Amino acid sequence: MKKLLLTLFISVLLINIQTPANAQEAKKDVTLEGVMKAYSFYPKSVYGLRSMNDGIHYTTLEGRGTKINKYSYKTGDFIETILNTLKLDTTKIKRASEYQFSDDETKILLYTNRERIYRRSFTADYYVYDRKTNKLTSLSDNGKQQLATFSPDGKKIAFVRKNNIFIKNLIDNTETQITFDGKFNFIINGAPDWVYEEEFEFNKAFAWSPDSKKLAFMRFDESKVKMFNMTKFQGSHPTIKKNALYPENYAFKYPKAGESNSIVSVHVYNSDTKKITTMDVGKETDQYIPRIKWTNSSDNLCIFRLNRLQNKLELLFANPNTGVSNVIYTDENKYYIDEVNFDYLTFLKDNKHFVILNEKDGWNHIYLYDMQGNMIRKLTKGNWDVSNFIGFDEKKKTFYFIASAESPLQREVYSVKINGKKIKKLSTMAGTNSAVFSKNYKYYINYFSNINTPTYVTIHNSNGKLIRVLEDNKNLKERLKNYKCAKKEFFKFKTSEGVELNGWILKPADFDPAKKYPVLMTQYSGPNSQEVKDSWDFGYNQVLASKGYIVACVDGRGTGARGEEFRKMTYLQLGKYETIDQIEAAKYLRSLPYIDSTRIGIWGWSYGGFMTCLCMEKGNGIFKAGIAVAPVTNWRYYDNIYTERFMRTPQENPDGYDDNSPLFFADKLQGKLLICHGTADDNVHLQNTLEFSEKLVQANKQFEMQIYTNRNHSIYGGNTRFHLFTRMLNFITNNL
Repeated sequence: MKKLLLTLFISVLLINIQTPANAQEAKKDVTLEGVMKAYSFYPKSVYGLRSMNDGIHYTTLEGRGTKINKYSYKTGDFIETILNTLKLDTTKIKRASEYQFSDDETKILLYTNRERIYRRSFTADYYVYDRKTNKLTSLSDNGKQQLATFSPDGKKIAFVRKNNIFIKNLIDNTETQITFDGKFNFIINGAPDWVYEEEFEFNKAFAWSPDSKKLAFMRFDESKVKMFNMTKFQGSHPTIKKNALYPENYAFKYPKAGESNSIVSVHVYNSDTKKITTMDVGKETDQYIPRIKWTNSSDNLCIFRLNRLQNKLELLFANPNTGVSNVIYTDENKYYIDEVNFDYLTFLKDNKHFVILNEKDGWNHIYLYDMQGNMIRKLTKGNWDVSNFIGFDEKKKTFYFIASAESPLQREVYSVKINGKKIKKLSTMAGTNSAVFSKNYKYYINYFSNINTPTYVTIHNSNGKLIRVLEDNKNLKERLKNYKCAKKEFFKFKTSEGVELNGWILKPADFDPAKKYPVLMTQYSGPNSQEVKDSWDFGYNQVLASKGYIVACVDGRGTGARGEEFRKMTYLQLGKYETIDQIEAAKYLRSLPYIDSTRIGIWGWSYGGFMTCLCMEKGNGIFKAGIAVAPVTNWRYYDNIYTERFMRTPQENPDGYDDNSPLFFADKLQGKLLICHGTADDNVHLQNTLEFSEKLVQANKQFEMQIYTNRNHSIYGGNTRFHLFTRMLNFITNNL
């Protein structure tokens, strides 16, 4: 939920072009067509990046998925084309959506014809390219596959089909099915159920052992999870012809707050004995298994175990041959344990240590432990959060990570020695940095942007020294000089409660401080989200600015990069403090001399839509208009993993659910409201909008509603996204 796609078109200008007034008048307006149809302002980047084993070369996916090209880290120069699908003697694949090398790099696994299931899951046609023979072969001719993955020795590929796990032997070309009980809406092997996929943010629930002889996998028993039903119509993009006269009832397992989950078990298949052994994950079944991960030993499987309240995480070491397990690490939190750190658990190659991130001191930091679960030392410290753990250079005994140490609005690349000393900042440009290192950690590719700079991609050595610029988006910057580009500025203010909040404001290119402007507030506001960042974005907000609107955004309490207490302030009462802070932001904005205090609007998507509804109900008329896209209107309707993480169950915390549900304050609505939703939203169900609209009707509150046939939570396909933002733009210009 919180990782919603608001960054695509809901944006701010992040460039400041100073020009004389007469020259400015000759410039073009930024239009919705230019932003969303012509993609005129979309920055270039480097995609499909993979470090090769030698650590001195990397590959990228180019030519719209037709080429895998090899480059030198040292010079950035092109070396060779490793694969060109257009030159293969086959019609099976023309473009690849993604690729992966086998560990020895002799084979490449590609997929095409991707068919989406949910947010992260999909089926596809997978192919194996043998670099030695220059031959491409289908992974399987028995139906589309999911999650195909090489074994470490490159001799086998495991994949999922129709809820069961299969192994393809690339030596003798045999396909072996290893589970047989998989059934839609009942049993899933090797892939997560809907709620695990969405809220624990992964789509593969199996892993090869280091010696390639064992395959650990998770099994989801959904039989006790209640069914949710959606109607799917004929629609278009894609058209479902079979639903032309009689729409389809699509039913899937969706556990709402307080309801039963899948029972998850962990198993290991031994390819030598052909036997499956069940791992001991404890007698409690009302719990979560959010990850499994092999240590560097094929005789030691790590299992994550999280209680239902999500405030106690345990790491179990399990013997894959016997199933016996032991708890070696426990982390307990007075609020909850966020899932963002799960993928950062790293076992060092000495087989004696691991690193993990937690919030023991109120900030997210890196800790070193031995394999018995004893803490050796804290590797990073300070009143700032580590946002990403990158990896460990075994030779230099150095860890690499991303943090917001200089400002919560920015991200920097750092290194730290294994002794916890000599924290060094590698990135040099102020803004938002991320890094992808070579396998030997000798080089890294840095992705940078800030409010004035679109994506800027560079190669550096491990000390941070610049080697070469790969992409500077010079053409985009030149193109922007022809447009009326608005200016974005950051600001801070203190609420009436004395809380300092960060925000940005986007003013029209011809801004006149002597005039009064309407303002539209945009926000997401969900737990650990962040919309106020020093990064490049250019889109819908720029269109609004070109039409004379000021756009503003404030990150209230509950948002990220400001420590645990600020981030978890909203625990047990989602919506309360966030609403207070957005109303306070509106009051601050209307105090500015150039803001028309009678024309303040607010909008948001998903959690942001929830906030729009609440703000217009509790804002006492401060908001003239609002737009809620795919809003949650009662947390009782949303899934249990996300909701209970922050709210506990409705049975434990009924007031927390009801005191901030838009459903129960419909009679307080003031201002013009537009609600938009897709009928096939598997995430935030249309139920939220329909139940809310009924409350508004009975409270005799007029509102507007826009429904999108067969569209999911992202509301896209064909002309859909353009129609949505046109609808929103028309509503704003008519009502604000």
